[in-house]
Amino acid sequence: MDIFGNALLDYQQERYTADIKTFSSLDEEDTIPLPYLFRSYGEMPSLEKKALQLCKGKVLDIGAGAGSHSLWLQQHGKDVTALDSSQGAIRTCELRGIKKTAHTDFLSYSGIQFDTLLLLMNGIGIAGKLAHLKRYLAHLRSVLNPNGQILLDSSNIIYMFEQDDDGGYWIPQDVDYYGEVSFKMEYKGQQGPSFDWLYLDFETLKRSCFLEGFNCDLVSEGEHYDYLARLSLL
Repeated sequence: MDIFGNALLDYQQERYTADIKTFSSLDEEDTIPLPYLFRSYGEMPSLEKKALQLCKGKVLDIGAGAGSHSLWLQQHGKDVTALDSSQGAIRTCELRGIKKTAHTDFLSYSGIQFDTLLLLMNGIGIAGKLAHLKRYLAHLRSVLNPNGQILLDSSNIIYMFEQDDDGGYWIPQDVDYYGEVSFKMEYKGQQGPSFDWLYLDFETLKRSCFLEGFNCDLVSEGEHYDYLARLSLL
């Protein structure tokens, strides 16, 4: 059930009457406003703008969604491919005029190498669990040119946990890493299956990258525990 893709197509085809609801293991219900997924460059957060400005050469936009990042890059002369596992998302990208698309799960994508791998809107979250990060970093390496770069943003969600008087945080004992969150999406009364998503603090990302042969540099920090990082091969 392509909850996300159906919502994107509805908005693209002027059938917008509702937003996406999300339910997380952190006991929070939230909403993803569809117009935000179709935002212009001027409406993007500063971290996203910076990442787009740093893109070079042949670009793979992993988890492209509605294609707002790919579209801006294409309009500015970049050779960009929008990749997403959602069929509706890829159809939306095509309808918006993006020339190169790939409808596939990232781990199934191979055979082409890129100068920039772009994972925005916490794109590294596709790893799902910290234990799976090694596998994703290895696959990112396989589609990255030797002198290429990976640009990704993420968030340290430690602020969402209760803090005690000593400055420590109350993390549930059944959680391997506090940034592992499970989600469900609901759109127009239809709810999709649960999926895992990973939020990484920068130091954890940096340690993981070093073990897999990557440099990991902090490019900039956002206003609320978020950051943009640049990875390159050691």
